[in-house]
Amino acid sequence: MSQVPVTPGAGGVAAGPGGALGTSIGGARAFKHRNYRLFFTGQLISLVGTWMMTVAQSWLILQLTGDPLLLGAVAAAQFGPVLVLGLFGGVIADSLPKRRTLIATQVWPLILGLIMSALVFTNTVQVWHVLVIAFLLGCRNAVDMPTRQAFVVEMVGREDIGNAVAFNSAMFNAARVLGPAVGGITIGALGVGPAFLADALSYVAVIVAYLMMRESELHTRPGIDRPASVSAVLTNLAEGLSYVRRTPLVLASIGVVALVSTFGMNFTVVIPPYAQGILHTDAAGYGFLMSMVGVGSVLSALTIAFTGRTKPVVIALGAITLGIGEIALAASSSFGISLIAMFFVGVGGISMAATANTVVQLSVPDRLRGRVMSVYTTVFAGSTPIGGLVTGAIASSAGVAFAIGLGAVLSLATGLLSLSWLRGRAQPAQPRATVVPPSLRDASSVSPSAPATAAPAARAAAPRSTGPG
Repeated sequence: MSQVPVTPGAGGVAAGPGGALGTSIGGARAFKHRNYRLFFTGQLISLVGTWMMTVAQSWLILQLTGDPLLLGAVAAAQFGPVLVLGLFGGVIADSLPKRRTLIATQVWPLILGLIMSALVFTNTVQVWHVLVIAFLLGCRNAVDMPTRQAFVVEMVGREDIGNAVAFNSAMFNAARVLGPAVGGITIGALGVGPAFLADALSYVAVIVAYLMMRESELHTRPGIDRPASVSAVLTNLAEGLSYVRRTPLVLASIGVVALVSTFGMNFTVVIPPYAQGILHTDAAGYGFLMSMVGVGSVLSALTIAFTGRTKPVVIALGAITLGIGEIALAASSSFGISLIAMFFVGVGGISMAATANTVVQLSVPDRLRGRVMSVYTTVFAGSTPIGGLVTGAIASSAGVAFAIGLGAVLSLATGLLSLSWLRGRAQPAQPRATVVPPSLRDASSVSPSAPATAAPAARAAAPRSTGPG
């Protein structure tokens, strides 16, 4: 199996098998592709509904129980299947036609959303209903997320993948701006039922978009042979994991995302009780807090899309920005200051996540794309069960401000450590002088073989340019 060469530089990355990291991704080139325009429009509508559902789900649990720990339990139920099954989803993404798979994964949440809204409208909803539906949605996400990530390159090609990733991030977070605000207002005026119904109906837009795509315009690559046995599935999983382990920059990018997602991005667990208990606001206030994360994220994503170069150092700087923003959030009891803090949390979070996504997408060979992206989506979304439960338990016992502050400090530490590692990679290897024992100095000065033996010694003494692993 081939490994992508990594050349140290001032924040740039060497070319992988089909693209160069650190090259320009500026402009809006992804939109010249009709299939991507359809994808973008459908996803934007659907994601607004998803964020409405996220606000409604958290607020419903808070109304039913009042316990932040159960918010963590719902997050674990929804994202636990991604943690357990996400890597297998990558095998499906690499072996089945991606567009057809994605159509199927949109029908499933449409049905679940209709069931949830019916339970709420009939006043029969209970906590276990929310947990079961969250779990079933998580099973769908385990397949949908890596397949959708791997499908982007088929819509736009390798030359526009970085631009498409940046706009996907902007689209996701534009929905984060609109969805929670609309969801909060809807819940305040009509209750949580209409928010669940709107989420269910929003999937129709995605299904229509996928059906309208032109198969002939997709940059489809041959998939792997469909595994016919458990051992074949495990072999395919191992190949993707081995690539990540043997490619230091990909491993570091995914590692930073995993740690910060676990420690510092448990918004659905900590922000509802923070809004209610510290800021003394209602569902609309909670929606606007979440929307400010989206505002910061959209501006960050558009900056990445239009300013050009993708530099891995932005991953570390994003984690640092998120950590500082959450420290300010934990110390605040002012709604205005908290809105500003959430803005910078959004800037940092999407700078980290979008850049890491682009680094991985431009590094990975096409035949491994689904499996490697499943590692990314597994650690990004699958960290929620662990982080959500732990953060919920801390918030329940020690207070929500302490839980936010602890996650902030851990995220900040992760960013600082990764920044140090990236700067170390950017330094050119300095050959060390070969020390010749006094007893051999005369011989080395006259021996014609001395230069030949000194060069390997210097290379052996020089630090590895590819970093650890």
